[in-house]
Amino acid sequence: MSALFIPLGVVGPWQIILIVVIVLLLFGGKKIPELMRGLGSGLKEFKDASKDDSTDKKIDDNK
Repeated sequence: MSALFIPLGVVGPWQIILIVVIVLLLFGGKKIPELMRGLGSGLKEFKDASKDDSTDKKIDDNK
């Protein structure tokens, strides 16, 4: 993991601004909220699934 981090360096404010501009150019302003909603729901689903998995392990350990 650190091998990937070293070439990338630290992401500063100018890099973040550049990434935001590129995303706006690629997807357009109307598509971004839709993409963020999808990303948010995907993260929520992943978090819920990981919680369910950890509770399933606790139940199995008690048996």
